[in-house]
Amino acid sequence: MASKEGRNMRDPLIQKSSRKNESLWMVYLSTFVAVCGSYVFGCGVGFSSPTQDAIREDLSLSLAEYSVFGSILTFGAMIGAITSGPLSDLLGRKGAMRLSSAICAAGWLAIYLAKGAEALDIGRLATGYGMGVFSYVVPVFISEIAPKNLRGALATLNQVMICGGASVSFIIGTFLTWRALALTGLVPCAILLFGLHLIPESPRWLAKTGHEKDFEVALQKLRGNDADISEEAAEIKEYIETLDRLPKVKFLDLFQRRYLRSVIIGVGLMVVQQFGGINGVAFYASNIFKSAEHISHDRFLCCVLGQVVVTLLITQVIDRAGRKPLLLVAGSGLVLACMIIGLSFYLKVNELAIEFVPLLAVTGILLYIGSFSAGMGAVPWVIMSEIFPVNIKGIAGGFATLVNWFGAWSVSYTFNFLMSWSSYGTFLVYAAVNALGIVFVLKVVPETKGRTLEQIQAAING
Repeated sequence: MASKEGRNMRDPLIQKSSRKNESLWMVYLSTFVAVCGSYVFGCGVGFSSPTQDAIREDLSLSLAEYSVFGSILTFGAMIGAITSGPLSDLLGRKGAMRLSSAICAAGWLAIYLAKGAEALDIGRLATGYGMGVFSYVVPVFISEIAPKNLRGALATLNQVMICGGASVSFIIGTFLTWRALALTGLVPCAILLFGLHLIPESPRWLAKTGHEKDFEVALQKLRGNDADISEEAAEIKEYIETLDRLPKVKFLDLFQRRYLRSVIIGVGLMVVQQFGGINGVAFYASNIFKSAEHISHDRFLCCVLGQVVVTLLITQVIDRAGRKPLLLVAGSGLVLACMIIGLSFYLKVNELAIEFVPLLAVTGILLYIGSFSAGMGAVPWVIMSEIFPVNIKGIAGGFATLVNWFGAWSVSYTFNFLMSWSSYGTFLVYAAVNALGIVFVLKVVPETKGRTLEQIQAAING
């Protein structure tokens, strides 16, 4: 007991001394470079909405051909998700980002130069592939370079930049030609490719692959020349040596008892995030307004920008409040929002209190997007990047990312069918999924704030 109390009394002094000598400018620079990939992701998401009419007119595309162009992005992302883990393990986190950026750049150029549906689809498939890889490797890279007291805030910037890229594309797409908008996607790719030359590789990946000298150099760069990295380096090495004694992991090994809890947490959060209806709301928000007899471009734009602002605010509290409280607050807001939207459609279908339908629809969607941004958008990616041991991170993280993109496609594909079945019933289904998500977070998801990756993974995986 005395030993524990003494250790607790000493911890703040140790942390204060360590932080005093740390210079984190390289961590911030590395994070900025990495989230340029997130911005590319957002550009891809936001491209199709403001360009649909112009592309169809210029290239004489049928609605079916444009639908293929819109949806093929998700299939490219699923392929990228499948390969993201093995790629980042083989090439390193920087190598995977470099390859993804080059493929995205080629995709944007193919879209810009397209004269017909074929080149357009190839370009969209390529950008989707890069997005799938970015969606995994960016949060993983940030979590592996960031100190524990900043890891949540910096990893949340991944979602901020995705929202930012989508918002900027939506806004400037209203007055740029679609070919010019495609060219803007090259800018973050170029910044990323150049910036990768200025930042170190993930120290944990270097340690895992046996580059001991490079590992210490990279860690020293990230913590500052005057920082004492001996304790952190020793913890990382000791944990990786423990993992190296285990047999090489294959996909089916993820379901062994040793790793099963972390896989359930990572994949479960992705299921809750996507099947709670976010892509149905996000991709079809303007149609929802129209169905509720209240279409408004300005309100839709406010929804998009509001998502950026709320996500940005979350970076300020995620390492103080913790991951779990944010997920619970967000989940509660999503359940309430789905019920409000469902009520608006119920009133419309039954011609009851019609004057309240527009207000309820707008309130529900704003609450939904705000609640999603407050936790369910960013936090699952933060936790996913924290919980998997480095020896299974590639396979397990790639699997979780694939589930996320499959969920995105499934919700987008089924949304119109569900709305045809029952407009208010659709949102009651989403409310039920989000309610189950709250139970899942309460019972299964651990709190990870203020702990090193090695401490988190050892606690979860025994």
